[in-house]
Amino acid sequence: MIKVRKSDERGHANYGWLDTHHTFSFGNYHDPDHMNWRYLRVLNDDLISGGSEFPNHPHDNMEIFSYVTEGKLEHKDSLGNIAQVRPGRVQLMSAGSGITHSEYNPSKTERTHLFQVWIMPSIRNTEPTYQELDYDLEELNNSLKLLVAPESNEGAMTIRQKTRIYTGQLDTNKSINLPVDRYGWLQIIKGSITLNGHALSVGDGAGTKDENALKLTAQKDTEFLWFSMD
Repeated sequence: MIKVRKSDERGHANYGWLDTHHTFSFGNYHDPDHMNWRYLRVLNDDLISGGSEFPNHPHDNMEIFSYVTEGKLEHKDSLGNIAQVRPGRVQLMSAGSGITHSEYNPSKTERTHLFQVWIMPSIRNTEPTYQELDYDLEELNNSLKLLVAPESNEGAMTIRQKTRIYTGQLDTNKSINLPVDRYGWLQIIKGSITLNGHALSVGDGAGTKDENALKLTAQKDTEFLWFSMD
């Protein structure tokens, strides 16, 4: 089964400093038909104006993954971590029993494009942790890059759930086979592709379940995220 979620079907809010789209119910947007996909609870597509921030706020019992496609995002948390996320650097915050943090666009003039992802953990009230991963953007050319995995020996950040998160880029007319688990979610960041014949473009997503094979073919140069879940 493949279930397409078109970009213009998502929840949307514009606060001036933040223009955001919600794939699943979040904040003031509630849709009982789109609460989550397996462990994937939040998938927000955020445009943050220069000099703007999410003020310090708490989280608990959620795995929070940040993927920046444009600009930078400065992170500060109650564990003492201060870092900037950017293209080629991702972060994973395991909120566990409780953590507070703030996020800030350090540029006064350039916007930040952020995908904010929440994964429901397999175990609750654990010790909060913070991780970062740097990689060469050239690694993404017509291939997949594993960013998050359940086991620490896979060369990725370690998540407290049976979930793997990949990023990738495909040139026009190039194809790739996605690693298949029982559930998956594909989110298109740039360009347009087909997924087993289903056409997807910027902002579109697709949930998969019990598919034996998944093939991506780029119609235009494409960037995407792939979530593989048991």
